[in-house]
Amino acid sequence: MQKSSFKITEMDCPSEENLIRMKLGDLAGIKHLDFDIPNRALVVFHKGDVTLVETALGELNLGATLLHSEISTKTEFSTDHNQRKLLWTVLLINFSFFVIEMTTGWLSKSMGLVADSLDMLADALVYGLSLYAVGGTVAKKKNVAKMAGYFQIILAAIGLVEVLRRFFGAAQMPDFLTMIIVSILALTANGICLYLLQKSKNKEEAHIQASAIFTSNDIIINLGVIAAALLVNWLHSPLPDLLVGIVVFVVVMRGALRILQLAR
Repeated sequence: MQKSSFKITEMDCPSEENLIRMKLGDLAGIKHLDFDIPNRALVVFHKGDVTLVETALGELNLGATLLHSEISTKTEFSTDHNQRKLLWTVLLINFSFFVIEMTTGWLSKSMGLVADSLDMLADALVYGLSLYAVGGTVAKKKNVAKMAGYFQIILAAIGLVEVLRRFFGAAQMPDFLTMIIVSILALTANGICLYLLQKSKNKEEAHIQASAIFTSNDIIINLGVIAAALLVNWLHSPLPDLLVGIVVFVVVMRGALRILQLAR
């Protein structure tokens, strides 16, 4: 068996990891993929010529470079069920706060909360796709990715249209207190997720590291919505809420386009 190491310069989140998994999943002879997202590295255990793997990775345009390839005697690869359980926990927390923030966002007229809820949904979809990778066929996974991507794009597009309608029409003043309270709860939830991920025995594993990066980004967005709420109250204007909504909706849209890449 061959052990081939690659540098993937454009791999910085689970979306690229899923993209690579499905691309290489079409190749015969792939036995195991070992991802190191923070260091943008990938080790492929495979049978056959490494050129096929190198060509497949090159077609993704993620800046893949073969570092070295050598003979490996490793034949068994373990699956950690505790890691799957942890990722399920993070997924459920993200999806729960998608529902909470979406509901309170519309009720409080805050596009910042609505946008943040879609970011939570985006994370839940990516974690779900990662978990679905185990035992699922490539074809099934691509169908799920396609549905998830289009669903996310539709929601983000509706959100952007609503932001523009409010910006150019009669803008509604959001309830800044609800924005702060819900965002603090979401911030707390993300903090708990980050704590669980960092204290995990498998914190060096690729999925855990990637999830920690995603959760850290969520915390930054939570703080952004809180800052927007304070500015809404200080300026007596809905513009800060609309602006943070636009930024997060665009981030969600970009994530959805990445997910759709998985379905190609």
